[in-house]
Amino acid sequence: MKVYISATLRTYFGKNHVLEASADNVRSLLRYLAKEYPDAKHILFDKDENLRSFIRIYVGNDDHTATDMWYKPLSENDEILILPAIAGGASNDPVIDDARMKAQILDDNDIKRFEKHLLLKEISVKGQKRIKAARIVVCGAGSLGSAVIQYLAAAGVGTIKVIDDREVGLADVSSQVLHNSRDVNRPKVASAKDKVRNINRNIEFEAGNISLDADNIEEVIDGYDLVIDCTDNYRSRYLINDACALLGIPLVFASVYQFEGRVGIFNHNSGPCLRCLYPEPPEPGLVPTCSEGGVISPLAGIIGSIQANEALKLIIGIGEHLDGKLLTVDSLYLTSRILNVKKNNKCPLCGISRTILSVEDFDYEEFCGLKQDDEDIPVEGLTPDELAKRIDNNDPMTIIDVREPHERAIMRFPNAIVIPIGQLSRRLKELDPGIDTVFICKEGKRSILAINTLREAGYEGKMYNLKGGIDAMKDIVFSHEGAWL
Repeated sequence: MKVYISATLRTYFGKNHVLEASADNVRSLLRYLAKEYPDAKHILFDKDENLRSFIRIYVGNDDHTATDMWYKPLSENDEILILPAIAGGASNDPVIDDARMKAQILDDNDIKRFEKHLLLKEISVKGQKRIKAARIVVCGAGSLGSAVIQYLAAAGVGTIKVIDDREVGLADVSSQVLHNSRDVNRPKVASAKDKVRNINRNIEFEAGNISLDADNIEEVIDGYDLVIDCTDNYRSRYLINDACALLGIPLVFASVYQFEGRVGIFNHNSGPCLRCLYPEPPEPGLVPTCSEGGVISPLAGIIGSIQANEALKLIIGIGEHLDGKLLTVDSLYLTSRILNVKKNNKCPLCGISRTILSVEDFDYEEFCGLKQDDEDIPVEGLTPDELAKRIDNNDPMTIIDVREPHERAIMRFPNAIVIPIGQLSRRLKELDPGIDTVFICKEGKRSILAINTLREAGYEGKMYNLKGGIDAMKDIVFSHEGAWL
């Protein structure tokens, strides 16, 4: 049978996107993969040998993650998909009801502007009026948001609220086509407002240059018809999902990584929520983010366009959509599939016996065990200046780089030893406990996980984390010629 590996996990499976394997059932398949690819075992299973909660196992289009499905016989024609977090149905009633639709008026300018919509029998005048009446919140004005915001504006959505607290960076311009070089250092919401006004000045644009948290999320989205998640981090995704579920607002979700994207609809018509699919986010470092792993520029446009398309179909009430399904697209190998997402009756947010009754913010690092309690041994860190001084002084130390290969190609430590986190426990002999060991990654988070991993494996040498990671070293100037960076 063929086993397809998501892009976020291929590093642990010999960089293969598909494997050939023989197994009687899911359980024996997982055992085979853990044996053949030792680095992947740490990703698939926790220390108690339980499948990690951010991993899903699909046989064909059906979810076989639950352990009671692991012993169901497999055939040689089955296709298996291992899908980690990154991160249909028939036509339903439109999100915009008839009363709000009838209250809208299309003037002569609207008739000319939306002529191509009006020619579609599935949309026509009534559908365009529903679009004009719609009030949508877009969380994130980056890569995904660029496509979503522009297509919603071009389609004539009456009110678009955009939430983003960051400024445009030069590196954003290559993939975030909502912004250009003149927008660098401007708030993204300000740039978005200008673009929307250029498309259609009749659209009511609401700019929210704020960071979402448990205290403001409900106020931000309450009273709107639809929320579109275009964020790029797990904290925001779970915050948005929880608020939408509690307020009864449909959520159009998407994520992108390298060449792979996903789109789904949650919290709609009593369907599943994000926690039904992934109860908890993965620990930092186990699954790279797009900022760590990169993303090809057009992918966000492809996935964002699908998000906008799903949003318009929900507003109008036409076609099949991704409610209770997850569309995965691999632009590198030109494959796509639609996977079924079942509602989990034990889900703490939307299940039968709910335990999450209000939106609760969480510190992602603390949630995933990167922060130390008072009783824990603290992870000591070096600032970039402190590490640079040690390098200048030729102090004896071992530097371990736990980043991905493409990250090291951009900026590297030539004298560092490259050891992925999954290999640390079995490569202990390469470290000298008699000298200091410094761990580096992109932002200083995966290196903390690496130190904790070695501690669990019994390593007793002195270990340091580079605070802020390799990103914080960019402006360091070394005193000697031929600097490391």
